[in-house]
Amino acid sequence: MRAGGSRPAEDVRENVGDVMSRAARRLQDEHGDIEATLEVITSLAATTVPNVEDCSISYVVGRRRVEPRAATSELPAKLDALQSQIQQGPCLDAVWEHEVVRVDDVAHEPRWPRFAVRAAELGVGSMLCFPLFVTGEQLGAMNLYSRTPHALDEESELVARMLAAHAAIALAGAQHEVHLRLGMDSRDVLGQAKGILMERHKITGDQAFGVLVRASQELNRKVVEVARELSETGVLPDGQ
Repeated sequence: MRAGGSRPAEDVRENVGDVMSRAARRLQDEHGDIEATLEVITSLAATTVPNVEDCSISYVVGRRRVEPRAATSELPAKLDALQSQIQQGPCLDAVWEHEVVRVDDVAHEPRWPRFAVRAAELGVGSMLCFPLFVTGEQLGAMNLYSRTPHALDEESELVARMLAAHAAIALAGAQHEVHLRLGMDSRDVLGQAKGILMERHKITGDQAFGVLVRASQELNRKVVEVARELSETGVLPDGQ
């Protein structure tokens, strides 16, 4: 509980509404740019969620390795490295169990004793971890930190839940747009490469694509990589 007692419910609702309005505007400005979206989310969390001092977004790769993708300070990166090393901690639980994990007093947290001791030594007092997305084997979490025990209360969790929901939608949109752009770029490159082969060898589009596929298989490279090199140099990677 924060000093001075809890805020009235009306104030909390007004605060959440204001935060979400600002979050939506800022996230909309960064659509299609994943890294910028991640930076906006961490900045918003650190400046708008009550009592939060630091925020990070981490990817959990292969359900074991925690990788920091955006953070407001060096502290979250150290905590990600710690959880990867000892294979325990609230970020891992949040993504594995797909649930919010709240740690009121890190130094006296019995769920992850090895993590708790070392995290407290780094200066962490309380934490909130939210699962943010699941894409195949790639999991994501938003992690909130305070250097004070019991600082992240019910209001902190309420505002953070709303922000995490907006963040998940914004990230999904940014990832979709990036995939669309990559797909369009790949089609353009393939079209250019096929055109070169069709003109040079007087073959059909299907035959030209077959040439690219064979070169891809022989070189153990993606078809689009072979096509890009042909488009940029005028020569297939194998010299044909």
